[in-house]
Amino acid sequence: MEILSLLGSGMLLAVQPLNLLLILLGVTVGLFIGAMPGLGSVNGVAILLPITFLVPPTGAIIFLAAIYYGAMYGGAISSITLGIPGASTAVATTFDGRPLARQGRASLALVTAALASFVGGSVANVIFTLFAPVLASVALSFGPPEIFALMLLAFATFVGLGGDDIAKTIFSICFGLVLGAVGFDQISGAPRLVLFDITGFLQGIGFLVLAIGVYGIGEMLWTIEESRGEVESSNPKMTVRGMASDAAEATRKGWRGMTIGSLLGFFVGILPAAGATPAALMSYGVAKMTSRNPEEFGQGKVDGITAPESANNSASTGSMLPMLTLGIPGSPTTAILLGGMVMWGLTPGPRLFLDEPEFVWGLIGSFYISNIAALLINLAFIPVFIWMLRMPFSILAPMIFVLSIVGGYAAMNDMFDIWLILIFGIGAFVLRRFDYPLAPAVLAIVLGPIAEPTLRQSLLLSSGDLSIFLTRPIAGTITVVALILIFLPALKLLRRGGSKRGDKAA
Repeated sequence: MEILSLLGSGMLLAVQPLNLLLILLGVTVGLFIGAMPGLGSVNGVAILLPITFLVPPTGAIIFLAAIYYGAMYGGAISSITLGIPGASTAVATTFDGRPLARQGRASLALVTAALASFVGGSVANVIFTLFAPVLASVALSFGPPEIFALMLLAFATFVGLGGDDIAKTIFSICFGLVLGAVGFDQISGAPRLVLFDITGFLQGIGFLVLAIGVYGIGEMLWTIEESRGEVESSNPKMTVRGMASDAAEATRKGWRGMTIGSLLGFFVGILPAAGATPAALMSYGVAKMTSRNPEEFGQGKVDGITAPESANNSASTGSMLPMLTLGIPGSPTTAILLGGMVMWGLTPGPRLFLDEPEFVWGLIGSFYISNIAALLINLAFIPVFIWMLRMPFSILAPMIFVLSIVGGYAAMNDMFDIWLILIFGIGAFVLRRFDYPLAPAVLAIVLGPIAEPTLRQSLLLSSGDLSIFLTRPIAGTITVVALILIFLPALKLLRRGGSKRGDKAA
């Protein structure tokens, strides 16, 4: 009852006129920041951080958290309407969101994304409120071996994303791992894979650069090739009744994905250095792996939208937990929020709940209000997003190209990234022509920089003994599950091949 009382007082603080205005403004700004390729929540929060010194500390952190919430919602918009991920957290949404939009059902995709985001955020808020101290201790129990085992499990869930051609899937994963290793070694500091001594490679290959190239330029080239530029307009009319029907369909067809994404996303979100992007990709992989019709993923399946969208919103709330309770940021965005709190004279950590209860519970209360506001504002703007799809492809294609280039340049202000985007776009188009899956490569370049240092740190702890991944209880359990998932598709193929040879012999 005490928790409910504290939450109630926090929500009353969040709906005070100034704080409520900051929530509405933050969510709206975050929505469009998330929808703009190359920006995302990290850049949005960093850019707007100085403005918050004009308001009290509680209002400031509520405003920045609202931007974070809005950006999580907004990332799906350009992923669905244009095929360009607005942020790295929305890459997995592109896999099924864009195909659904091309089928003339963009409103269903957008409503599904908004609803899944709301469910993921709501579930995460409840878990955060009830179990924050316990979950913080769970996050602390994850050392390098446990985090590497979790990354291995993520790769295992994606083995099936390449269909029956496991060889092509493994090639795609290895290709992504190689790209993720370019630049300075995170442990020794030595440069690696710097082609032709080009200094641009020293900073590494940014994930957003790869994502915009593959799903922006690559998707545009593929659409031109497949349709010769003749793409029909999507959803010429939008009505409230139609949106209600879409919401009902999204709930009926996507509840499994919402469940997986909400729970798995929060768990991954609370782990330091993980964040919403791995959570979204892992949830997509698990949703496909556990589906009765996995072959429908990538063709416009509702679960392929609900899983990553509920996961990235759940993870964004989860990443707040280690920041507030331990003083450890759970994502790049929460790292900026942590810096802002320190500048305002607040000390994140175990005593924050005791020393600053009004601030903490006001922030938690704002999570609930921001989640509702983000849903309503997102739904209100869906007709505007649909309007974009009514433009002829002869206009839309140059717009996609320009947004991809501008978004790629905005991330690091480096022309070298523009050349990489073009190369990756053409390369993705060629690989797609030869039926190579792109999703595993995207997963690898996200998880590779997390998996490699944790693997090496684990081996340093064990003096090179690989059994550390099996002897530690949590790491051992996750590793065994991952190995089973890795070898299961291979066994299925061998069994299928044996049955075919038996039929021929008969």
